[in-house]
Amino acid sequence: MKKHLSRIGFILLILLTNPPAGFPAEAALSAKAIVEKAVAAAYYQGKDGRAQVSMSITDAQHRKRTRRFTLLRRNVSGAGVIGDQQFYVYFHRPADVKKMVFMVLKKIDKDDDRWLYLPALDLVKRIAASDERTSFVGSHFFYEDVSGRGMDEDVHELLEETDQYYVIQSRPKKPDAVEFAYYKNWVDKKTFLPMKAEYYKNDDRAYRRYTVLKVELIDGHPTAVHSEMKDLIGGGKTVLNYAKVKYDIGLPETIFSERYLRRAPRKYLR
Repeated sequence: MKKHLSRIGFILLILLTNPPAGFPAEAALSAKAIVEKAVAAAYYQGKDGRAQVSMSITDAQHRKRTRRFTLLRRNVSGAGVIGDQQFYVYFHRPADVKKMVFMVLKKIDKDDDRWLYLPALDLVKRIAASDERTSFVGSHFFYEDVSGRGMDEDVHELLEETDQYYVIQSRPKKPDAVEFAYYKNWVDKKTFLPMKAEYYKNDDRAYRRYTVLKVELIDGHPTAVHSEMKDLIGGGKTVLNYAKVKYDIGLPETIFSERYLRRAPRKYLR
């Protein structure tokens, strides 16, 4: 009897490790499922978060400028849930941008609300949806890069799967609303962090490249703490370094309002 059971176990082992045609194997992740996991890993870890960010901008003539700001982020629907979000970016230096605030109320089912407060003019400026893919405070990042692009704005396709990455190609559903024809994301198979992204024109030329240069495990969350965006045609790049990153700090919803554009919530910016 034991010998008979052993043979059955051996046959099952062979079937599971080498399934014949038509035998159900583990289902592969769809492109949509990979994109959902990548968005969650890049933008939704924890219920909220804070980071001190140093930005170094190098133009095509190798001239450098720097920015330093605090980034606050809160998930409206809770920890790790892809849904509406709130972002608050407060600039500390240099002097010409000190006290400037960029705020985003990210909406899943409609256009995001974005504001920019310019302290030198004491002016609150609304950023239109058509301006989302323009330079963020003179850097090679766009306004949309700060809070992320909506998953449903593009059609996603799994191009390739390597030992380390899922390679996803995404094409805009409204091509007239953006400057790119398509983009590719290299998504890490273990962390689901997008480690590289390239944006292409209609002639298949890559013109922008985002690269994660360093990842750290913070509060149990794999986090990109060093990254860059390059202009592959005009030249120049912007490098971001994240410090003092913290998750689940209990940010109140009230600070993500027009009132706090002029009155910074200093308790949460330290």
